Order: sequence, then structure tokens, then C-alpha cells
Amino acid sequence: MHKTKEKLYEEIKDIKSKREFEKDIDKITIECDGLLDADTAALLLIDELGRNKQNIVKIKELKPNIECTVIGKITDINKSRNFNRKNGSTGKVINLEISDETGKCGLALWDKDVDLVKNKTIKLGTNVKIINGYIKDGYNGIEINVGRWGLIEIEPEKIQDATKEKNSENKTIKGNLIEIEPTHAFFKDNGEFGFVTNIKLKTNDKIEKIIVWGEKVKEIKKLKLGDFVEIKDIDIRQKNGYKELHINSKGTIKKL
Repeated sequence: MHKTKEKLYEEIKDIKSKREFEKDIDKITIECDGLLDADTAALLLIDELGRNKQNIVKIKELKPNIECTVIGKITDINKSRNFNRKNGSTGKVINLEISDETGKCGLALWDKDVDLVKNKTIKLGTNVKIINGYIKDGYNGIEINVGRWGLIEIEPEKIQDATKEKNSENKTIKGNLIEIEPTHAFFKDNGEFGFVTNIKLKTNDKIEKIIVWGEKVKEIKKLKLGDFVEIKDIDIRQKNGYKELHINSKGTIKKL
């Protein structure tokens, strides 16, 4: 289900005029350099104003066919799986378990959000806040779905650790930009939000996947698929026996 900015305005129409609301949405999208669409920016504004808190629901109170915010801890993670849609495209989903002091239920992440588990941004013990999650009656009971119109807040210290972690080495990569994934927003402990996305570069001998953080996301979004780029000072991190490539404020991105 999709809450448009028009529907979201109903939550704050008693404290902001429609004109003020639209101006605030424009401000957020400009500040984010177009990384978020107007509906998502509206959702962030509602949360910032505290009106989204009225929809925070404890797990034991969840009911099918509602949209709400749920806060809890990840207590189980299953394997991801691929599936075929009716239009012929392929999707992927991963089922997790989320718990709070009142109980536990399922949590389904779809498509690009699955990578939050694969890259260990979300793991066992991670505290998350699901904003605008859609509740349905799943195969094993009540299930929260985070689809296109949902957002995930992840423990700020986890995000900060990912960007501040010491690295074993760094490197430079040159290649053609062949993929830019949708941007994910995460909330920092100072109340602001940052961005992360994944890109792929095709070099002479292989395809490299790079995780892009913060302001570098804005730089990447200005490039086009097919552009030949040079990325310097890429952080290489060892995670569970394999290497991850990260680019943050210390690195540089240049179109050649």
C-alpha cells in the first residue's frame, strides 16, 4: 500500500498549511539532491514532526491490512529466495523475525532491501524501526512488509561503525558505471539522515561492486550509466572472510 504525500498531509493539516507543507517537501528533496521522491520526503517530514509516533504499534497489537510503525530487535534471519512475478521479472525476498517486549512476528524485506542483510547492515540483534510498514496475515502469522513505500531506521551506531571502521587497505578502480541501485536513507543519532547505495563498475577483467556512503551518493547520482569513472581511496574491509569495497568522504569520484 502507498501513502502519498496528499494522504500524509492529513496527519499534520492542523499545524501546517498545504503551502507550508509543500515548501517543506521541496526543501527536503532539494537538500537530498533528488535522492528521495516527494512521497518519501513527506514521510520523513511527518516523522520529524512527531506525528508518525501516533502510529507506533506494539507487536501484540498488530492487525492485518494496516500501515504503521514498529520498533523491535531482529531475532531470526532466514535465507533469501528469488521468485518470478506475473510480468516476467524476478524479485527476491528475505524473511526475518522481529521482537519487542510484547511479542514477536515476521518481517519481510523485498528486492534491494534484501542486501541490507547480505551486507550485514542488518543482522541478529540489530534494532530497527520500520516506518510505514504494511501488516498482513502471512504464512506463519502476522507479518510486517517493508515494500517500496516503507523505510527502515537502523541503529545509528551501526551505520557510524560501518563508515568509521579501520581498513586493511585502499585502492583505485577505473571502469564503466553499469549499475546504480536505489538509495536507502538511514537516520543518524543527531536526528539527521544519511544515504547509502550500491554501484557496479565494469573493469577490464571483472565487475566490481562498491558500497557508496553519504555525500558520495549525491556525486554518483549525477553520473550516467556507461560513464567511465575513476574512484580513488576505496576502503577495503574484511567481512566474514570476503572483501567489501566502500567509498566515503575520504574517497574521490571522477568522470574520465
